This record gives sequence, C-alpha cells and structure tokens, in this order.
Amino acid sequence: MKTIKLFTALVLFISLISCDQQPTEKPTVYIIGDSTVKNGSGKGDGGLWGWGDYMDQLLDTTKVHIQNHALGGTSSRTFQSKGLWEPVKDSLKKGDFVLLQFGHNDNGPINDDFRARGTIKGIGNESEEIDNMLTGEHEIVHSYGWYLRKVIKDTKEKGAIPIVMSPIPRNDWTDGKLSRNDDSYGGWAKQVAEEEGVTFIDLNEKMVNALNPIGEEKVTGTYFYKRDHTHTSARGAVLSASLIAEGLAESDNDLKNYLLDEPTTHLPEKKDIFLIGDSTVANNGNDSITGWGVVFEKYFDTTRVRIHNKARGGRSSRTFRAEGLWDAVKDSLSEGDFVIMQFGHNDGGHIDQPKYRGSIRGMGDETQVVDFGNDSTEVVHTYGWYMKKYIEETREKGATPIVLSMVPRNIWHGNKVERNDKDYAGLAKQAAKETDAIFVDLNDSIAVKYEELGKEKVKNLFPKDHTHTNKEGAEINALTVAESLEQLRNTYIRDYIYLPEEEKK
Repeated sequence: MKTIKLFTALVLFISLISCDQQPTEKPTVYIIGDSTVKNGSGKGDGGLWGWGDYMDQLLDTTKVHIQNHALGGTSSRTFQSKGLWEPVKDSLKKGDFVLLQFGHNDNGPINDDFRARGTIKGIGNESEEIDNMLTGEHEIVHSYGWYLRKVIKDTKEKGAIPIVMSPIPRNDWTDGKLSRNDDSYGGWAKQVAEEEGVTFIDLNEKMVNALNPIGEEKVTGTYFYKRDHTHTSARGAVLSASLIAEGLAESDNDLKNYLLDEPTTHLPEKKDIFLIGDSTVANNGNDSITGWGVVFEKYFDTTRVRIHNKARGGRSSRTFRAEGLWDAVKDSLSEGDFVIMQFGHNDGGHIDQPKYRGSIRGMGDETQVVDFGNDSTEVVHTYGWYMKKYIEETREKGATPIVLSMVPRNIWHGNKVERNDKDYAGLAKQAAKETDAIFVDLNDSIAVKYEELGKEKVKNLFPKDHTHTNKEGAEINALTVAESLEQLRNTYIRDYIYLPEEEKK
C-alpha cells in the first residue's frame, strides 16, 4: 500500500514539474488603425508605409507575436462596421495587447455613396440613425469617442491591454510649424484614454516636436512626400514607431517589458534600376554633352531604389554585349530589379569595318560572320536578336526589362522632328511586342516636346551635333522617361517615381 502511495506521489510530482517547465504562450500585440498604421498591403505600396509595419523592429519578437490588422481607408466606425474588429476581438486572450490609432478618416461624411465612414465629432453618447447610402443598411452612427470606448472595453473584457495613440500629424505647415490635432481627434483620443484609465501615447505631439526643428523643406521628401501629406515614407514610419516605443518606455504599461534594449531599425531593402544604352544615356565625362541617365535619379525615391547608369558612349546593342558590359550588369541583377534599355543610334554603323559596332537591321535569326584578320571572328546578329536576348536574360534573373526607343536627333522636316519609327525605334517596339515586354515610345514623346519648344530653342540643346544634348536637354529627356514610366499600369516601377509638382504635366 505504501508503495502505491509513493508511486502516486511521484507521478504527481513529476506532473507538476512538467507543467512548470512548459513554456507559456507568448502574448500577441494586435495593431489596428487606418493607412497611417498600415498602408496598402504593408509592403511600401507607392513608397508609403505605416508605423505598424515597423513595430517588429522595436519589440522582442522572441517574446511577443505582432499582428498588424490595420486597413487603409477605415475610421473608428468602419473598422468595426466592416467586421474587421470582430476577428481581432475573438482572438484576444489574457495578457495580449491592442495598439489602436484612428481619426484620419473619421472627419468624412457620415452618410454618402462613396465612403460613408465619418463619425460624430467628440466623445459623447449622441447618435444618428441613417440608411447607409453606400451599404444600403440601416445603421446607428455614434461619436468618435464611443467607438474608441467600445474597442477599449471589448479588449479589457478579454483580459487584454489597450493602448491608445493620437493620430500622426499631417504634413501641413503654418508659419513654419506642423499643425497639431490636440483640439480634435488627438485631444479626444487622449480624453477617452484618461476616462477609461488606459495608456495613452500622444504620437501626434511627439512627431510634431521631432519634425518641427527639421523644417518643412527637409521633412517633405524625407518623412513625407509632396504628393501626399498624410502618409509617411519608410523613414516617417520608422520615426513614428520609434516614438511609440519611447512612449511605452515612459509609461507603466506591461508592453514596455518587451521593448528591445538596443533596437536596430532598418529601412526596406533597395531595388536596383540599371540603365543600359549609348552616349545619349551615358555619363560621357564631358560637361557639354550629357546623357539623360546622368540626371535620371532626381525623379526617383532614392531611399527605396538605386539608379545605376551603365550606359556607355559609342556602344550599340551588339558591342554592349560583345565587350562584356552586359555580363557585368546581368551578374548584378536580383529579383525585383529593373533594366531600362535604349539602343539604336550606333547600330546603323558598319558591321565589318572599324568601329565594328553595326548590327544587322531586322528582327530575324540571320547572322554575319566578321573576320578581324587576326585569327578572331565574331558572329553578328540582328538588332532584334540582341534586344530580345537582353529582355530574356533580364527575366531569367527575376528582373523586369523595359525597352525604350532611342531619343530623337535634332533633325527637322519643316516644323516636325524626324521620327525613327520606320527604323530602330520601330524595331525596338517590335522586339518588346514579340517578347511581351514593356515599351516606352521615347522617340515620339520627346519629339513632341521638341516641337512645342520650336527649332531655335531645341538647337540650343544640341551644342556639338544633332545627336547629343547638353544638360538642359538631358533634363528634358530624363523627365520624359520618368513621366512615361509613371503612367505605366503594368509595372510597379511607377511606385518609385517622384515627380515634383512643378514638373508634372
């Protein structure tokens, strides 16, 4: 009998030890809000990011899970009415956290057939019954504060911990200062948090204090973009997330225990854009002659992409390959990169005489063997063959090929600039068509701009000959390329382009 009791006690003891050694489930940090918390898919769509995308760089993810459920376009009302809050609430367990920030979209109309996402201003209990013009549903609309309280109370009921943020500031300046929202949604969020006895982080105030000393000119283009005064760049999102971490560290909220002691924040990995072509693209080392690729990067968000101008003066589609210039580019390509290619000006040269750079006109597979007389030969292909090879090999590396027709020369017929659509510009278009690649008719779009300027002004853009531009001409050509790429709908290179308002069409 004693043996049985001892055995039972031993089993119970081992069971208790086993239970003690089982790891407790990690708490989850749920993040809810609008597009300033998570923009688009959370992958930097259009160069815009939300602060929720960077909280994993500030919290110890070996100890907490992070789930960003924010959705662009939502208000404190529609995040709940669309059913987005319900699955978060159902997933909550004791010890979890909910970071919430709403307000940017609460100021819209309460009822319309476009978004119908507005809330009643303030934090009171007033309500308005509507037949929602957008959804067709009967709905009782409450105040901004009412919706925040509901999330807070739902969170507490599950044993989880709510943390309220005031909305980040918009990039709106008055007399050299960013506008605050402490007398509207920021102030109301603070009041609700205080009344409910939960942690409040005045993100609006913290960001304003951080950005005001930097100044409007530097803030715009670094933390925000001119084209968008609401959504932050990656740098702006990192700043917002860092200030939230600062607010947590200053609070008595348990989430502070999961902050990394020495976090290392990093911006998204940059994509590479390679330019290949001839002297009309290249840096020719001559102040009077400038290829458009030299000034091209000014039209891009260089916090997200690197521009590599690998074009070389005097090269054709044939010699850029034969000299190993293409191999160096190809070996550098990674998935998600881009290759912008423009050849044609030198392809019409001699095939079998110095400078040995001409290619066979056409798109076919015909070849010509060139004997250099020193026991070396070269098999020369058609222009189309070379272009299609560039396209094919770019894709093999997971990169996107973009074909441009050559820029027009300063040759006029009456008041019209000579197009090249019956020759290499047309062949470039055909090569892109046959390989289903992106094509930009640069030849025509720049010719149209030259015609608008007139012969005399255009003449000043070509100081030495009818092919090569000065820097002013290069600026026109580079802007035209950027404008053309921004209008494309079948490639995300447009997301990286930044066109200053004064230079947009």
